Amino acid sequence: MSDYTDILYEVKGGVARISINRPEKYNAFRGKTCDELIDALHRAGWDKSIGVIVLTGVGEKAFCTGGDQSAHDGGYDGRGLIGLPVEELQGMIREVPKPVIARVNGFAIGGGNVLVTCCDLAIAADTAQFGQVGPKVGSVDPGFGTAYLARVVGEKKAREIWYLCRRYKAQEALAMGLVNAVVPMAELDAEVDRWCQEIMEKSPTAIAIAKRSFNADSDSIRGIGGLGMQALALYYGTEESHEGVKAFLEKRKPRFRPQSDEGKQA
Repeated sequence: MSDYTDILYEVKGGVARISINRPEKYNAFRGKTCDELIDALHRAGWDKSIGVIVLTGVGEKAFCTGGDQSAHDGGYDGRGLIGLPVEELQGMIREVPKPVIARVNGFAIGGGNVLVTCCDLAIAADTAQFGQVGPKVGSVDPGFGTAYLARVVGEKKAREIWYLCRRYKAQEALAMGLVNAVVPMAELDAEVDRWCQEIMEKSPTAIAIAKRSFNADSDSIRGIGGLGMQALALYYGTEESHEGVKAFLEKRKPRFRPQSDEGKQA
């Protein structure tokens, strides 16, 4: 795959920059987007001239806002158990023997927040916002987005993020350990470049071994995610999940539970 439509791919000075190019959708991904991201990560990950991979979104509004809900009707529009090869995408970020840096230029919500979690490092603009929305729209990420997030930010905070579906500002994400640095938007590229250049000065083999070692401790989460995706595929066929998507598209609060008789007039 060399002609991308949903992403941009560029290499400069040993750094590969992969950008989701769907700003009109707040860089939400569909099936094709995931396939192109996987291809680009594989391409950069095994190119010996490349030392660092930067993952970002086009524009200043969004890094990535997860799965495109307009392409979701009991399953997304691509391949895999749920119509999105997200397991493969997340796995590729972890498998490539190069550091992957999330350049968070705006909203990192839902599956976008999970991508930040999976990346080796994350540098955010001070305007960035983070959070999960799955339980609000009839979805969840039952793998790296939950179990690994708990390793990154701690059990209690991870549960808060998923159960309450709040938004978190960049400085809050820094305090919880979800990102490594926060800078003004105007300085984001310069800061990312500085981190990339520092990495480029280090032994690529040593870094690759270190990455493998870090991953070895949490690779069991891949199995948890595989089991969870099987359950998620079944969940997407339920009325509860359909109500979440419908409410999102209609811009109203979802009605997940039967209305109680309490308080009704006789």
